[in-house]
Amino acid sequence: MRIDKFLKNARIIKRRTIAKEACEQGRVLINGKSAKPGDEVKVGDKVQVNFGSGPMKIEILDVKDNVGKDQATTLYRILE
Repeated sequence: MRIDKFLKNARIIKRRTIAKEACEQGRVLINGKSAKPGDEVKVGDKVQVNFGSGPMKIEILDVKDNVGKDQATTLYRILE
């Protein structure tokens, strides 16, 4: 699954266009490397999103296309 779509589905970033912009600005890292919006993520990948308030590091536990709001947090685990 594309990183921009995953961030939107997991509700880490509200809209996919904002997730795309964050990737283009270099604020998203996959396994320590700068991510492009179309980069694929899989289970076990470590993702870091640099927000204005500080970085959020997560590990991907599951990749699903359609997820309800109450199940969004089951897709990832917060590392720091």
